[in-house]
Amino acid sequence: MAISPFLARLRALIGDELLVLPSVAVLPWDDDGRLLIVRNAETGQWQTIGGLIEPDESPRTAAVREAKEEAGVDVELTGLRDVAGGPEYRMTYPNGDRTAYVSIVFDARVTGGALRADGDETSEARWFSVGELAEADLNNFSRSLLRELGALAPR
Repeated sequence: MAISPFLARLRALIGDELLVLPSVAVLPWDDDGRLLIVRNAETGQWQTIGGLIEPDESPRTAAVREAKEEAGVDVELTGLRDVAGGPEYRMTYPNGDRTAYVSIVFDARVTGGALRADGDETSEARWFSVGELAEADLNNFSRSLLRELGALAPR
């Protein structure tokens, strides 16, 4: 899985120690109330679109970039939905790296591009109804986020 050069340099210095990282989550909704999410290529679980905010990158620019990278789509950000963080947003990656994300969450709509997974970070991209989301194999971060935002009923 790709890692940003910035994060790779940090990891070279501190190993897999816990890092608190600023990130974005992008929630593209269609006119039928479906949410576009992606399947993580490494874990096989579904997740919201998003990722790390790079040094000197604005959260809005990061959100647009992540949607293009992970799902192949151009998005218009339609609003700031929330800022999420806490123990539910900790992740341990298969290589042992530990992160605690503070995520700026944007609602969005797709304006262009071609829906596709990038083949590196993501293996599939598709639209889910709210009912389908409840049954999807979501990673803990995405399940917590969607539940907190009221877009997912508790399991």
